Amino acid sequence: MQTTLSNLEQAYNIDDFRSWGHQLIDLLADHLSQLRTAPNETPAIPYRRPEEELAFWQNDLANTAAPLDFFRNVLQHSVQVHHPHYMGHQVSVPALVASLAGLLSDTLSNGTGVYEMGMASNALEKIVTDQVAQQIGYDHQSTGLLTSGGTLANLTALLAARKAQAPTDVWEQGHAEQLAIMVSEEAHYCIDRAARIMGLGSQGIIKVPVNAHFEIRTDLLEAHLQQAQRQGLTVIAVVGCAASTSTGSYDDLHALADFCERHRLWLHVDGAHGGAVVFSDTYRHLATGIERADSVVIDFHKMLLTPALNTALIFKKGHHADQTFAQRAQYLWDTQHAGEWYNSGKRTFECTKLMLSVKVYSLLKTFGPSIFAENVNRLYDLGQRFAAIIRQRPAFELAVAPTGNIVNFRYVAAPEPILDRLNNAIRQALLESGNFYIVQTVLHGKRYLRTALMNPLTTEANLKQLLDAAEQHAHRLIANTIPDA
Repeated sequence: MQTTLSNLEQAYNIDDFRSWGHQLIDLLADHLSQLRTAPNETPAIPYRRPEEELAFWQNDLANTAAPLDFFRNVLQHSVQVHHPHYMGHQVSVPALVASLAGLLSDTLSNGTGVYEMGMASNALEKIVTDQVAQQIGYDHQSTGLLTSGGTLANLTALLAARKAQAPTDVWEQGHAEQLAIMVSEEAHYCIDRAARIMGLGSQGIIKVPVNAHFEIRTDLLEAHLQQAQRQGLTVIAVVGCAASTSTGSYDDLHALADFCERHRLWLHVDGAHGGAVVFSDTYRHLATGIERADSVVIDFHKMLLTPALNTALIFKKGHHADQTFAQRAQYLWDTQHAGEWYNSGKRTFECTKLMLSVKVYSLLKTFGPSIFAENVNRLYDLGQRFAAIIRQRPAFELAVAPTGNIVNFRYVAAPEPILDRLNNAIRQALLESGNFYIVQTVLHGKRYLRTALMNPLTTEANLKQLLDAAEQHAHRLIANTIPDA
């Protein structure tokens, strides 16, 4: 007599897991193969209006179906980062072994905050972060951690700066002074957000203008510091961009380090995107001076082939990592002040932290660190080639010569008064067609089409197809009168 399993028992049925797993891998493999061999037959983004998308899933929930149907629907309703026409946000195209490592870590579900819950992952995290520290150019005194994204990593770094630099112990006593940080006006918005979370307020975020290449103007640092001091602000840190989000521009890190050493300030480098060049002999010069920073953030889920979210935060002097969140938690660890790499919850916001290191280590184990250099070189080279292609097209102009794989351009073969609306409409048309996914930005008060070339399998032919499509949409839009923005 066959026993009927309850829903709870069925949820742990090994035979179902094996069957569904094989079906899912086959589904994904077939889909990735289609993107590789016939990309024009599959949209890069199957765009739908928000209300339409919500209605689809509301209807879907009302119908019971096998998991494979659900998996297929998610696949068909999602942006395809593996598509060679994906040129949108700065999200990596995950190497497939790292995706499999994600399945392993999700199944194990070991929290990494305390050693005995994350024995393997804590040890792997130590190896991974030591590797990054070595690539940065730090010595044996440095240490680091992995956390869920650049926003948390940058906030953690600034909290460490506050712990080290503030005249009073804010962690124990609260704010006694009006603290401030100095940042490029092109810094990622998460720096601004972190400062506000820390209670610095608008006046505690000193934004320094950039030059024509969107690099922080180091010649203005002294004047901005003196002005802050006259206003009663205590500046604790300077944040350098490696690279800025909109344009991929690298700040002069040596000049920032000189300034910080002269005034005894903490130098933090937000290298979420472009810090990956430390793995590349070809492009490392872009971040020259990064080894002088007190802390550095690098996202593995941007240029380093790892599924999101996965970010390294490295401290030049390792004890800063241990002091930021010093507090009692007797059920987790015995002492609050001892530095213990194997209890990573002491150094992060997260306690039940994902096994982030498993994904990165799978890449190091399988391919070695050279895989990271190869990806950086491929994508940064592609950015240079795309810029050269744009220069050959009189209907388009570059915003700035790119240093890496972030390229901004706009269609200009139309009257100046309509160019912003026209380029906005071109982007929307590309989005709704599904053939290409790009984003947009505003630079020097003008709207530009923005591409982040994240797929190492994107070719020059794909980039020419993008410009052809943009020009075709422009001609149609001009002929039909551009809709109001």
